[in-house]
Amino acid sequence: MFALLLAATAGCALLQTSRAHAQWWGSSGPADFEECADTAEKAATKEARTVALSECNAKFAGRRKPGGGYTYFDFMQNRNFDIAGPNPTPEEQKLIDEQYTVYLENQRRSSIAAAFAAKQQQMQQASLKSQTEKAPLTTGSTGKPQAAPGELKRIKSTGCPRHSFSCEWPRLSEGIKDLKKVLFGSSSSKSKRSS
Repeated sequence: MFALLLAATAGCALLQTSRAHAQWWGSSGPADFEECADTAEKAATKEARTVALSECNAKFAGRRKPGGGYTYFDFMQNRNFDIAGPNPTPEEQKLIDEQYTVYLENQRRSSIAAAFAAKQQQMQQASLKSQTEKAPLTTGSTGKPQAAPGELKRIKSTGCPRHSFSCEWPRLSEGIKDLKKVLFGSSSSKSKRSS
């Protein structure tokens, strides 16, 4: 019986020692994160300061505001909330959670709207592309647009409508080359003949 009482006393002493280590700031404890951090900065070693600051972070969610009161930063919403004390009350936590639900819904709607806008843009580009690929039309006696007689055959074979810069440029470029040959090639051939 005496051994059991001695073991229980030793166990209580060990628990008190570990509890004292867990709350290194003392019996009264800091009022908020800033007081806790000030106390933690006085720790003897860098490792002890790091551990103490980590405990301060775990104990206090809010941070003191310069004008008084506290603010809580919710990293999930990237947003600050004003709170009454160093930690949110259950009502304040409920409000923060409700705001997070609204935030998620807004994010979902934004994603849907962005996807819809991208799809609309793709459809407009496809429509524009199909319109530009169509043959240029002339109006007949009926007043309705009609393709020029040889135009459809040319478009089908080359894939280019007439008077389209991207399609006309290679033909124009070839014409300029031929013109250079005629103009400059003939003068060089005349100079060769005269010699």
